[in-house]
Amino acid sequence: MPNKKHHIELSSKERGQLETIVRKGKAGAHRQCHARILLLADTNGPEGGWSDSQIARAAQTSIPTVERVRRVCVEHGLERALERKDPDRQYEGKLDDKAEAQLIALCCGGAPHGHARWTLRLLAARLVELEIVGEISHETVRRTLKKTNSSRGKKSNG
Repeated sequence: MPNKKHHIELSSKERGQLETIVRKGKAGAHRQCHARILLLADTNGPEGGWSDSQIARAAQTSIPTVERVRRVCVEHGLERALERKDPDRQYEGKLDDKAEAQLIALCCGGAPHGHARWTLRLLAARLVELEIVGEISHETVRRTLKKTNSSRGKKSNG
């Protein structure tokens, strides 16, 4: 066996769990691929643990993926190695709760002079004009309004 930093030694219970994932085929392709990688990398298994290049060919994936699955399994556990990675960054919205409330109040009010109704672009321009935000796109306004339950086109919101 090659001299690897992260050795996979599965218990019989863990091995059975992974074999079930691969055999039944009801899990997602990502989960099945990672289960296959871990089964082939297991030093306690019948094959005795394959090299990363052999595993990559057998699982039809890349060597860095095999190395990453090994590392995640050793450092964070079997279940984490089977799951997708969480996003690294978080996006902060342009509108906080107070600004959202002001947007909803604005669109529930009367349309500006010369217009039959509010458009997304008009709402975005008005938010900037009122200095609620520095800049905002009409798409952000659309997504914010889509989150709310208000439907101005109907008599009842219930």
